[in-house]
Amino acid sequence: MSKVKESINIGNLKLRNRIVMPPMATAKSSDGKVNEDLINYYSLRARETGLIILEHEYVSLEGKASAAQLSMADDSVIEGYKTLTDAVHEKGAKIFAQINHAGVAAKDNGLSPLSPSGINVWKQDVCYDVLSLEGIKTVIEDFANAARRVKEAGFDGVEIHAAHGYLLNQFYSPLTNKRADEYNGNTMEGRTRLHVEVIKAVRAAVGADFPVAMRFGALDYLEGGSKIEEVAEASKIFENAGIDLLDITGGLSGYIIKGNTKPGWFSELSIPAKSAVNIPVILTGGITNVDEAESLLKDGAADLIGVGRALLQDPDWSVKALA
Repeated sequence: MSKVKESINIGNLKLRNRIVMPPMATAKSSDGKVNEDLINYYSLRARETGLIILEHEYVSLEGKASAAQLSMADDSVIEGYKTLTDAVHEKGAKIFAQINHAGVAAKDNGLSPLSPSGINVWKQDVCYDVLSLEGIKTVIEDFANAARRVKEAGFDGVEIHAAHGYLLNQFYSPLTNKRADEYNGNTMEGRTRLHVEVIKAVRAAVGADFPVAMRFGALDYLEGGSKIEEVAEASKIFENAGIDLLDITGGLSGYIIKGNTKPGWFSELSIPAKSAVNIPVILTGGITNVDEAESLLKDGAADLIGVGRALLQDPDWSVKALA
């Protein structure tokens, strides 16, 4: 039997195979809520897919990343998500929601963006509001409340977004975290403190048996940023804090590596992460056919394979891959 077709457990949750549809923003939401277009979009791609991770939802208005982004910021969204999760479950797939705070990348909300240190590596001539300790507590509460809504809406798990230059990634990167307090950018403990506190608050909100994942921006691919030698240490910290699944991707560089087109381009990060933890690891990046996925699984680069653009372009990708 092929590795792709093997089932796998995330905590107590069983996935029917190793294919993951990673979160990809569609800009299809209606005032932050799901609509018929989104339900049809995900339902089509749920056929034969093991796990769908929904595109990111903001945990608070101040953390909103774009005008058409989905929301998980208040209870009014719960009923709509129930329709989406039911539709995906009818196709036999599992579905996680991905909750996020954009930090300095926030926009289209009428509010001033928040940051660890007032730094945006892409707009260095702009000053941003620095999160106070009280503000950090609010962010943690917002993540916990969003996670509670995720569970109430019928999702099978929740993923904390800590990558692609958003708030948690901004705390992890030495380029954007120049703080001198307990969340400082000079030590691994300081850089991951907010991650750990968010994980623990989310776990308290959803209970011991509800899967909690983290999308970890493991390397910035920028001079002075996070280092590949730190991946294993940080991954172990997150596992010890209580996550059940580690989803490896890029940091401030985003979801690509410039100039790298090799399938599974983040495998140089997923391999040290996988070696450090005892929980499943997802690898995404440039994987377009099932043979590539099979090879990466057999080589031990990851436990699950994220197929992004190929599933975006062809909703039947999983069906064809497993045929």
